[in-house]
This record gives sequence, C-alpha cells and structure tokens, in this order.
Amino acid sequence: MSVQKNTEFGLKLQGLSKKERREKASYYLRVVGLENFAKPLPKELSGGMKQRCAIARALASEPKVMLMDEPFGALDVHTKESMHQFMLELWEKTNLTIFMITHNVEEAVFLSNRIYALTARPGTINKEMSIKLPDRNVTVKRHSIFHDYRDELMELLRGNP
Repeated sequence: MSVQKNTEFGLKLQGLSKKERREKASYYLRVVGLENFAKPLPKELSGGMKQRCAIARALASEPKVMLMDEPFGALDVHTKESMHQFMLELWEKTNLTIFMITHNVEEAVFLSNRIYALTARPGTINKEMSIKLPDRNVTVKRHSIFHDYRDELMELLRGNP
C-alpha cells in the first residue's frame, strides 16, 4: 500500500467514507511532513520517513494516548536527532499524551516531562521523575541540569537510589 493508503487503513476499519479517509490521512501526512510522499510505498522511504508514516497512521485514528516502543532504536544518530525534534514539535501541535518505552537514557530525559524508571524482574515502578528543562532543543544537552537528570536516572538504573 502507498503511504496514503497505509495512513488511511485504520480509518477504513473504522468505517469512514473514502472521502473522509483521504482528507484525514492527507491532513496527518501534512502534520508529519510527508504530504509530498503520499504515493510511494513505505519501503521506498528513509528510516525517519517510515517512522513518520507510522506516526501519521496512528494519529489519523485520533487516539487519546499513543504508545511508542523503542521508536528510534534502529535509526542513525542524525535521523534520531531530527525525529526527537519532530516528536517535540508534534507534541506541541497535538498535546497528545505519548508513552514512550526506551532504553536510551538521554532520549528519555530530552523528550520527557515525566519518566518512570522500572526495576528488573518483575518490572515495577522504582521511581517517578519529573523533568523540567529550561528549553527543549539540542543545546539543552550541554546544560548541567540535563546531566543531573541523566546521572540520577543512570544511578537509579544501576540500582543505587
């Protein structure tokens, strides 16, 4: 299926008309910056574009909450960084609640307002951390507050509360 049809798929299952599906999917492809890539197949896209296609498909169903499990794990560092910025912009536009599972501590600190650090087997919540960064851009990673959050989380994950 093309990127457009892929984005429409869940809407078809919801029983929306062809016109409604096309309009809604086109809107969310614009939101994620893929409006000019509606015709290709997802396999013809870059890794970051594939992720954005999947996000558009999820958003088109207008969920109250979106769960992302290691969404950027397979991306190169430059694509990952641009996807991080994209996710922050998407969150600002939609104000959607996003639960993201990641093993990347810096990614968690950079993207999160709240982090739940889990224990190993059985996975229970060890600690909830509220993250309050002065700004959400790449330069914040050089600030001491970012390093303090990262170090605290690393200590927690090492088993040192």
